[in-house]
Amino acid sequence: MMTHQANKHLIETLGALTFCWLVLISCTPKETAQPIEYHGPLKEAENVEMYYAEKDLIKVKMVAKKVNEFESGDREFPEGIYLEFFDETGKITSTLRANSAYYFSKEDKWRGRGNVEIVNIQKKEQLNTEELFWKQDTQRIFTEKFVTIKLENEVIYGTGLEAAQDLSDYTIKNPEGEFEVIE
Repeated sequence: MMTHQANKHLIETLGALTFCWLVLISCTPKETAQPIEYHGPLKEAENVEMYYAEKDLIKVKMVAKKVNEFESGDREFPEGIYLEFFDETGKITSTLRANSAYYFSKEDKWRGRGNVEIVNIQKKEQLNTEELFWKQDTQRIFTEKFVTIKLENEVIYGTGLEAAQDLSDYTIKNPEGEFEVIE
């Protein structure tokens, strides 16, 4: 049988051993979690209206509900984009609308997706497609997707297109038909 003195000594010894064990555990190196790399936008803006000008003349007006800007300089327009193009007199020559858009900074190239529509106001022509690219420096648009071009009296459609941004000249790579519209 253990005496009160022996019990007290046993409890003190167990307490000291537990303390030493806790100190040893807390001193062992722990693995630190690797930081998660963030790939999302650095900046976000809503209800954006921007203008591009050359020689004090507005050339392009852009309207977007939401813009995300990334570290690379790329920009995303997930809720759509609307552009107006102006001539030297300040008159709107054409418009572009898309359900979503993306600007590729390194290539200085834009991509519109969804219901992409370009209207040449002066010629009363309209282009529709599901994806379209625009190079601002060349003022050219292009796609490999199906396109429809509505003229005053006919509709032209096909796959693949290269054109001036205002549709003043265009080439459909694989035309699929031409129909006269009777009104």
